[in-house]
Amino acid sequence: MRLVHELQLQTERKSQLVDITREVRDAVAGESGAAVLVYVPHTTAGVTINEHADPAVARDFEAALEKIVPEDWPWQHVEEGEENAPTHIRAAFMGPSVTIPLREDGSLALGTWQGIFFCEFDGPRRRSVYVTVLG
Repeated sequence: MRLVHELQLQTERKSQLVDITREVRDAVAGESGAAVLVYVPHTTAGVTINEHADPAVARDFEAALEKIVPEDWPWQHVEEGEENAPTHIRAAFMGPSVTIPLREDGSLALGTWQGIFFCEFDGPRRRSVYVTVLG
């Protein structure tokens, strides 16, 4: 039987990378399999793996994505009260999922400096992240 764990997050800013490595690790503790799938079911948020030793890396990602995909572009997807066209593009750049191999002992096979980040682009909001161990 494959279990899907739902993590709940509350983001604090419009653009925010949140380190969820510990939460993912805790969600799959004691399970065995080949890999862990981390999936974000939102069109204005994503997930990525990158350095988590220095919090400045996450802030640099936030700033870089805001500069690469600016708010003042002549967006066509504009709904009153939901002016979030750039957030969809930023989320697509990061992607909705990552897969992390599991070691024999069940630990996440992340590199020394790697962490898993939930990427918020349309916050602050309450968000979900789904985590499951794959065969």
